[in-house]
Amino acid sequence: MRALPATVLAVCGLIASACGGTGSGGAAAGQAAPATTAAQSPPSSAPAKQAPPDAKPLEGKVIVIDPGHNGANYRHPAEINRKVNVLTKWKECDTTGTATNSGYSEAAFTWDVSQRMTKILERRGATVKLTRTSNNGVGPCITERAAIGNKARADAAISVHADGSDNTRHRGFHVIMPEKINGPVDKVVGASSKLGIAVRDAYRKGTGIPYSNYIGKNALDYRNDIGGLNLSTVPKVLFESGNMRNPGEAAKFEDPKFRQKIALALANGLQHYLEA
Repeated sequence: MRALPATVLAVCGLIASACGGTGSGGAAAGQAAPATTAAQSPPSSAPAKQAPPDAKPLEGKVIVIDPGHNGANYRHPAEINRKVNVLTKWKECDTTGTATNSGYSEAAFTWDVSQRMTKILERRGATVKLTRTSNNGVGPCITERAAIGNKARADAAISVHADGSDNTRHRGFHVIMPEKINGPVDKVVGASSKLGIAVRDAYRKGTGIPYSNYIGKNALDYRNDIGGLNLSTVPKVLFESGNMRNPGEAAKFEDPKFRQKIALALANGLQHYLEA
């Protein structure tokens, strides 16, 4: 997230069991017919029940995904450096984000992961809204990103990022959650914490990336200076996927297959929260 100098199904199949039976002559003369066991019972004439259609566990839920930064931010320094009020301080409208040492930008990473998340969540029935529509634009400002989630009355919102510590020994992911500030976010601080823990647990399980060894405790970090959180009236967290400047994690982020793992893990975390 740091800116660079100047982002079972139960397949109900019917299992046919071969049942032994009497021959064409039936029971021997003078003998009583053997009792019919359940296993020997003839198949029911009732039609087999159809397996239910795929479940839509997130039907009716609204999720806002905020892909951090934007691909053309670096071309518009005056616009993204404009200060906006985040209630506890004034901060830049947006930043350029970071990048791997090979040049893969945080903005491109967050856009790709967010698109993958959208497809997964929509297949599960959710209505998904993104705070930006491409990776070749500017912004929007952090205040506008919060407003999008508020206007949508999202059941959950997540801002997707990756960190950029220059210390290559720094590794691991963390989740940033809001603190009470005597502002609009106060009423959803508790829900946001539950969301953050659900996302943390699913991400660790789904990707194997460890907890951050340099920020937060057990990958949880509470802050009062993040505009997208301070201004949110819906449960929201900011997720730092790992350190893009750490060679091992950078290689994972640059791999499309691993980005799909990330997207699935984050989607699972959102679902776990919404189903709790």
